[in-house]
Amino acid sequence: MAPAGGPGTPASGPSPSAQAPILILAAHPDLAHSHVTRAMLSAVHGLPNVRVRDLYALYPDYSIDVHAEQEALRDAELLVWLHPMHWYGMPALMKLWVDEVLSVGFAYGSEGHALHGKDLWLVMSTGGSAHSYSAEGYNRHPVDDFLLPYAQTAALCGMRFLPPLMVHGAQRANEAEIRAHAQRFVEGLRELPQWCEMQPEPAQEEVPNEDRPASQEGVPV
Repeated sequence: MAPAGGPGTPASGPSPSAQAPILILAAHPDLAHSHVTRAMLSAVHGLPNVRVRDLYALYPDYSIDVHAEQEALRDAELLVWLHPMHWYGMPALMKLWVDEVLSVGFAYGSEGHALHGKDLWLVMSTGGSAHSYSAEGYNRHPVDDFLLPYAQTAALCGMRFLPPLMVHGAQRANEAEIRAHAQRFVEGLRELPQWCEMQPEPAQEEVPNEDRPASQEGVPV
């Protein structure tokens, strides 16, 4: 069980990076029975300048307050997407959040630069083992292949897509393994922006307004 990316040398304590506003969007459909996501949220509780928005607690009816979500994004320098992998992608409410919140004119398009220059860190758990995400495993592809939509979403919005922090075989992980994984998460947050600056600078592509990835505001595609 090892991360697919993330920070290197552990931090000895809060660094100047602790001043960077961090927004964690947690999306677990059954958080009360979660092994990993719940431990991750517990580990970051009380960290300075870290805000958590539990999407399934906020929107049990799937009626997302787009304005509130966009305002929360404006204040953040690092956006963390924390969720388990569901059918090779994100849980349903997280996908709806992407569809509705990352709208043309806000996140992309000729006037959509609200997220440009921010960092996006995917922190994900999978039920399958690391071997299952390989050419020889039953998923037939490395896990990075399934993360291309995340990387492209970040690129479209002008965000820097940081190396994801992954834990495989989450349902079989023991308490010590989960604690170690949560500690890597905390260390990554404390080390900002030092390890983020080691990544390439984001470059937002100009996308015509009519070339939107999703149908929004009644516009058919």
